[in-house]
Amino acid sequence: MASTVKIFDDKNEISTACAKMFTDLAQKAIAENGKFVVALTGGSSPETLYKDLAEASYKEQIDWSKVFVFWGDERWVPLTDDKSNGKMANRTLLNKVPVPKNQIFYMWADKDVSQYAEEYENAIREVLGDGMRFDLILLGMGPEGHTASLFPYEPVLHEETKLVDAYYLKSQNMYRITFTAPLINKAKEIILMLYGNEKAEALYEVLEGERNPDLYPAQLLNPVNGNITWLIDKTIAKDLKKE
Repeated sequence: MASTVKIFDDKNEISTACAKMFTDLAQKAIAENGKFVVALTGGSSPETLYKDLAEASYKEQIDWSKVFVFWGDERWVPLTDDKSNGKMANRTLLNKVPVPKNQIFYMWADKDVSQYAEEYENAIREVLGDGMRFDLILLGMGPEGHTASLFPYEPVLHEETKLVDAYYLKSQNMYRITFTAPLINKAKEIILMLYGNEKAEALYEVLEGERNPDLYPAQLLNPVNGNITWLIDKTIAKDLKKE
C-alpha cells in the first residue's frame, strides 16, 4: 500500500488536484480495461470538484460513455431530498456530462433499505467482476473521524462479509447505506479530500494517533493492494508532524 499526504493552501487547490487525478485515473482505466468505475462521495468537500469536472477543460478529457458511477454511502432519502448525495452530484456534475443513465447507480430506491443494500452489492459485483476493485473511491471524513457511513462504535465497522450494508444511525435519526471497509480497501485508488480546522484533531488521531478504529473509523482505511491519497489543506494539517 502506498499512502500519501498532500497539503494545499485551500479547498480550491485541493479540488483542482483531485480533478487532475480523477481525469488521469479515468483515462488510464478506460485505456486498460475499457471502463472507469468510480464511487462518489457526498458532503460539502466534493462540490467544487464536481463543478470542476463538469467544466469543458476536464469534461472533454474523459470518455463519459465508459464511466460507471456508484456512491460510497448515502443517507436513505429520496433523490429529491436536499440531504441526498445523489441529488448534489446530479446538480453539480452528472446532469452536465454524458454518462449513460443506466451506468449511474444511485443508493436509493423506494423499497426496504436492507434489501436494497443487497441489490446494490449485486450491481457492484456485476460491474466489477471477479476482481471487485473500484478504479477510484472518493471519500471524506467527519470531524469525529467517520468516513463513508462508518460511524464510531457502530456494528458495521466490524462487518467482514457484506460489501454494502445498511443500518439505522440513532444519532441522526435516519437509515444509512454504505460500503463496508473490506470493499473500500479493495480499491485501486482511494482519495480523501479534507479541509477545515474542525477536522484537524480527528485527522491527527487517524494518521498519527493510537489505533482505535471503533473511535476513529477512518483508521480502517488500509488498501489491500492499492493507494490512498489524503488531499488536505494547511488548516487541517496543523497538528500533523512536519516531515
